[in-house]
Parts: sequence; structure tokens; C-alpha cells
Amino acid sequence: MHLDPLAILTAFGLIFLAELPDKTMFASLAMGTRMRPLYVWFGTSSAFIVHVAIAVGAGSLIGLLPDWIVKLVSASLFAFGAFMLLRNGGGEDEEEGGTKTVTGFWPVYSTAFMAVFISEWGDLTQITTANLAASNGTWSTAIGSAAALMSVSALALLAGQFIAKRVPLKTVQRIGGLCMLGLAIWTLVEIFIG
Repeated sequence: MHLDPLAILTAFGLIFLAELPDKTMFASLAMGTRMRPLYVWFGTSSAFIVHVAIAVGAGSLIGLLPDWIVKLVSASLFAFGAFMLLRNGGGEDEEEGGTKTVTGFWPVYSTAFMAVFISEWGDLTQITTANLAASNGTWSTAIGSAAALMSVSALALLAGQFIAKRVPLKTVQRIGGLCMLGLAIWTLVEIFIG
């Protein structure tokens, strides 16, 4: 196993910049305001590691799944997340302390894992990782890509916590729900224009 520091840095830089404006970053941010951020991070990081392994190990697998099916499932998950956030954040008579937060490790982990795992299929970062692995080496690319994806997720969760401490929870939930709804609609639009 040969590790090339330049290849690691190249993969990290490219993937970090490509993932920064990505929908999964916003999904992580929204989940982090509603769920335990560390649990969300474990779920998103696990999903990213699986995707990196698939991308570097067998990049051609991405082409086996029809793009519209991946996007339809992804849109459904975003719509479900929007429904959960908007439903729980909507009551005017609800007290601030009465809002339920999902805190169990496995429910949070599995929600975060599935949201990222499904929505990242055929994503630019997965394709870029597969391409980098072919030219820069498997292990160096895998390490750089996984570190970049996990870093973006951590940044999104930190931003979510920062926002949640300064903005009322109901407002954060409504905004998060609207963002998730927007992501669901955008993903559906991608099916027809992509």
C-alpha cells in the first residue's frame, strides 16, 4: 500500500470544494438542528466511507443504477425529512421545551446514513473520487476523499448547532424543513431536466 501525500491533498481539496455546496451538506445541517449532531456525523460519515469504497473499488457500479430511480428515492427521503421537520415545528401553542428531539443513537444514525447513502449515488463527488482513484491511486484517493466528505459534514453540523443556539428551535425546524422540501423538489426537477 503506497500513500502519496500529494494525491491525498488533491483528493481532499477537490472533493471538499465539490461537496461544500452539495445537497447532502444542507441535509446534514438540517438534521443537526433536530438530532444529536455526533450521531448524525457518525451516520453521514459511515455512508460517505461506503460511497468512497464503492467509488474507488468499482466506479463502474454507479452506472448500473438508473439515475432517475436514485433521484426519486433521494427526493422521497428529503420530502420525508421535510415532513418530519415541518410537522414537529409547526404548533404555535407548543412550548419551546415541549419539542421532541430524536436522540437515540440507532434512529439518528440510520436516518443520517440512509439519507446520505441514497442521495450520494452517482453524485459529482462519487464520480470524481472514482476518476481520481484511476489516476492517483486507490488508497490515497480514498483517504483524501473520505476526510473531505467527513469534514464537510462536521462543518455543516457545527453550523447547525451554532444556528440552533441563537435562533428559536421552531424557526430552525421550519427553515430546515423548507430547505429539505426544496432539496426534494430540486431532486425531482433533476429527473426531468438531467
